[in-house]
Amino acid sequence: MKKAIATAAAPAAIGPYSQAIEANGLIFVSGQLPIVPEKGEFAEGGVQAQTRQSLENMKAILAEAGLTMNDVVKTTVFLADMGDFGAMNEVYSTFFEAPYPARCAYAVKTLPKNALVEIECIAAR
Repeated sequence: MKKAIATAAAPAAIGPYSQAIEANGLIFVSGQLPIVPEKGEFAEGGVQAQTRQSLENMKAILAEAGLTMNDVVKTTVFLADMGDFGAMNEVYSTFFEAPYPARCAYAVKTLPKNALVEIECIAAR
C-alpha cells in the first residue's frame, strides 16, 4: 500500500507525479527543483542557492511526513554541469550529519526548466 505525501511548503508537482510516496516505511521524495514555493521561480544566486532551495524543499516534504534530514538514507543529485560539484557539495554538506546518506551525483544534459540542480531522496521511518 502506498500513500502520497504533499505540502504547500514545497513546490507542487509539475507533472503526473507526487511530491513523495510512502510505502513500507520508506519515503521516496521526487526530484526537487530549486523553486521557491512562494514565488514559483528558481532561487537566485547560482548553483549554491539552487542547491539550498532544492534541499529546503526536500526538508519541507520530509517534515510533512514527520521526518527530518537525519532520516534520509539515500540521495541522488543531478547537476547540469559537473563543474558545479564542489559548490553544490559545500551547501549539501550543511544539511546532513554523520552517518551521511548514501549518494550518487550525475551530470545530465539538461534539467527541467533549465535548473542547475535537482535532488531526490529516500528516507526511512
